[in-house]
Formats: sequence, structure tokens, C-alpha cells
Amino acid sequence: MDFELTDEQKAFRETLRTFVDKEIVPVATEWEHSGRYPAEIVEKMKQMGLFGLSVPEEYGGLEADMVTFALVFEEIARGWMGVAGTIGSHSLACWMIARHGTDEQKRRHLPDLATGARRTAIALTEPGAGTDLQGIQTRAVRDGDHYVVTGTKTWITNARHADPLPVLVKTSVEQPAHRGMSVLLVDPASPGFGISRDLPKLGYKGTETCEVVLDEVRVPVSALLGGVEGRGMQQVLGGLEMGRVNIAARAVGVAQAAYDAALAYSRERTAFGQPISDFQAVQLKLADMATEIQAARLLTYWAASQADGGRRVDMEAGMAKYFASEVALKASLESMRIHGGYGYSQEFVVERLYRDAPLMAIGEGTNDVQRMVIARALISGKGKVGW
Repeated sequence: MDFELTDEQKAFRETLRTFVDKEIVPVATEWEHSGRYPAEIVEKMKQMGLFGLSVPEEYGGLEADMVTFALVFEEIARGWMGVAGTIGSHSLACWMIARHGTDEQKRRHLPDLATGARRTAIALTEPGAGTDLQGIQTRAVRDGDHYVVTGTKTWITNARHADPLPVLVKTSVEQPAHRGMSVLLVDPASPGFGISRDLPKLGYKGTETCEVVLDEVRVPVSALLGGVEGRGMQQVLGGLEMGRVNIAARAVGVAQAAYDAALAYSRERTAFGQPISDFQAVQLKLADMATEIQAARLLTYWAASQADGGRRVDMEAGMAKYFASEVALKASLESMRIHGGYGYSQEFVVERLYRDAPLMAIGEGTNDVQRMVIARALISGKGKVGW
């Protein structure tokens, strides 16, 4: 049993850590509060090849293993969780195209997506359907060699930069819901495609989150992901396993940043003539935070390593996402308590971490859903705990 990263993974992590500490941490608080889009950071991530994380090498990507994939999101989220969003949904969509796309779709899209010359995202959620994806209402009706798509998608990260935008649609209402769904690679320049608004958010700022309207958008049949109708739910669920490792790793990064800030502040802040780190109440908080963060990290990288073994990891990824996101919520609040009044001030990083953390408990499937996924795997015998 080996809990160590490979030499290549360690070197990659150090490169990422240097990048985050030099390019992201110094500007994150100011840019986040001003609502500035991190264009300069995005350009540097392009140069580092990070937009090609899940793109095969033959199309110019890094084709990173899942452990390396998790490392990227932990480190970037440690600096600014919103920036991680610019490559999060992009990487998921690239994975779906690489795994399920036709040869022509791969050749057409993946080389540009690998370099970041074009970006992508994924449009699943609707105003009336989030957790219950089978309840989506967006319809794609076949009309000759095109589909005519009508519907609304919401909470779409990277919406203004997505080219193409994979959209989950209903291509059949006669089939059972899970068999009547498909993914279409929609060109945002198509007539009828529009972004109706930016959604105001508590946190997760830096990257845009939008509502997308499709008003009788004509999409070529050649843009049907994989070329066969009815496989959309299967394609999406496979991608969401990867997405949950992504969210778990982001949660670990946010929790680590909260702990780092709390530890540093406890050493510097004095009360009653001594550093507050000398007080047992503060020490107990730090001990709990450190223990829970390391447990979350190990669970996340265990899920990632299981995925690297070619296994289905719906239970493992669900465990990691559920536990790590709850740890991020708790760590950000405990860090704020250690900071006292300063933790509530926008001059300190903790308040941003406190606002960013809740997203991980909701995104890529709520934590209640993750618990249901875990329980069903255990009851069915498909998953187990122990050796």
C-alpha cells in the first residue's frame, strides 16, 4: 500500500503550487471583490496546458491521470476556488467528447480545446430540474439533418466561452426518460442561442455562471455526441464521477487554505499577553481541522486512484465529494472563529473561503444525493467498505 505521489506527480504539484502562490494568491481577494474576470490567470493556465488535462495526447492534451487531475483542482482552489471553475466544467466536457465522441467530433474539437484556443462547458441543469436530470424539459426534435432545440439551461459555468456547449436534451418522449436523452454539441453562434442573464452568487466568483436560452436552435445531426440517440444520461453520469472527484479536490483546497490561514493567524495574534495558539480551545480547533482535512484528502485521492484503475467509482467519488465538502464547510467556519472579528472582514481571506465552501456541498449533485448513491451501492453489493 503506497500513499505517496509519484516523482512526476510531485514535480507537477510543485509547479502548480508555485504558480498558485505567485499568480493567484496575491490578486484573488482584490479581483474577487471587484468582480474582475481572471483573464491573465486563464492565459497562464493555457500556457501550462491545463485546459488539456482530460484530452488525449494524440489531440495535443496532457491526458492526465485522475490523481494528477485532483492535484490540479486542490492547488488552484487553495488559491481561488472560482478560478478552478474555468477548467472544471471544461475538463468534464472534454472528457465526455474524448470518451464518447465520434472520430470526427474528436478531430474537430479536441485539439483547440486542449490548448484553450476554444473552451467548453456542460449544460445539464434547468430551472425545474437539477438533481433530477430525468426531469429536464429541453427538447430536440429531428427535422431532416438537424435537430431543433428549445429550452432553458441554468447554472452554466463558462457559458460565455463555451464553443461548443454540450447540452443534455430530450430526443424522445416515448422512451423511458433515461433512454430518451442525448447530448448535443451546440455551436453558440447558432441563431436562437442566447445568454439571458448572469446569476448573482454568494461566492464562486471570478468565473461566470449564466442562464442559457435555446429558442428553436438548429443543431446538425452530426453534433449528436457519439452519433447515437438515447445515450445522453449514460454519457453524463460517467462524466459526473470525474466531476465529483474535481469537486472533492476543490473542497480539500478550500479547507487547506482555511486551515493555513487559521494556523498563521493563531501564531501572530496575541491575547492576554500570549499567542492565541497557546490556548487549548484554539489548539483543539486546529487539531480537528488538520485531522479532518487529511482524511478528506486521502478519501479524494483514493477515489481518484480507483478511477485510474478503470473502475466505476460512483460510490467512491460520492464518498469523497460528500465528506470533503462537509469538511470545507466546517473548516472555513472554524477558521473564521479563530480569526474572531477579523474573520468577518473582507480584508482577510477567510470570509471568501466561507462563501465559496457551500457550493461544493451542492454542485455535482447535493450531498444528500451522494449519501443515497453510497447507500444504494452498499445495499446492492456493488460497493463495500473494508478489505
